[in-house]
Amino acid sequence: MELIDSHCHLDFPEFSNVDQLWQKCRQQHIKHIIIPATEAQYWPRIQALCEQHPGCFWSAGLHPWWVNAQTFSELQDSLSQALNDPNCVAIGECGLDGGKGITELHKQALSWQLEQARDLNKPVILHAHKAHQELLSLLKKFQPLHGVVHGFHGSIELAQSYISLGFLIGIGGGITYPRAQKTRRTVSQLALEHIVLETDAPSMPLYGQQGKANSPLALADINQCLADIRSESPEKIANITSANSRRLFGLDLCDNRA
Repeated sequence: MELIDSHCHLDFPEFSNVDQLWQKCRQQHIKHIIIPATEAQYWPRIQALCEQHPGCFWSAGLHPWWVNAQTFSELQDSLSQALNDPNCVAIGECGLDGGKGITELHKQALSWQLEQARDLNKPVILHAHKAHQELLSLLKKFQPLHGVVHGFHGSIELAQSYISLGFLIGIGGGITYPRAQKTRRTVSQLALEHIVLETDAPSMPLYGQQGKANSPLALADINQCLADIRSESPEKIANITSANSRRLFGLDLCDNRA
């Protein structure tokens, strides 16, 4: 059985001993982790992490929480160089967050990243929170695109709207919460070919772990929870969702290169 964490902020300060953590991940059949950047100043650190830990890959982007004139300029100046790194497999984390407020600069930064992804045929790691109609409108404008809606929670109809525009659905610890009935129904109905697994560690802890830092080691529990919801084997869930991540991020080519 193979597991892939499609979204884990392994560069965050909560992870003080990445060497030891990565060793534990490999022991738990976690073969790959995708580390999404939040802004350009952290790209060198993430790039070094991936060089030091084969099996880890990263994406270069500007998270909506950190959008300002300076970070947008740094993104524009640095993205092409970042994408020359063979371990940089996507653009993101980018998107819109209605809970934090959306300005024209947020839309400009996202539009620029979507345009680059389309022109370079790179997958997008999309942050989508309380801004789905604005996001869907922008995604339609920059077709064709492909990528993943990270940390998805919502209805089957919303999921299908993103899928129709080329996006997979990123499922994490949110499904372990009994109150997440809508999302649990959605993941029970979606074809597995549209789902990838993620932890979003150190954020998005599992049910019962509220207030604690999440870990990529939680991926096996998320996989088991999805298997229970769908009444399918954890091996099937792991194999298909991992194949989806491999295909989206081109990880087979990366493995062959290594």
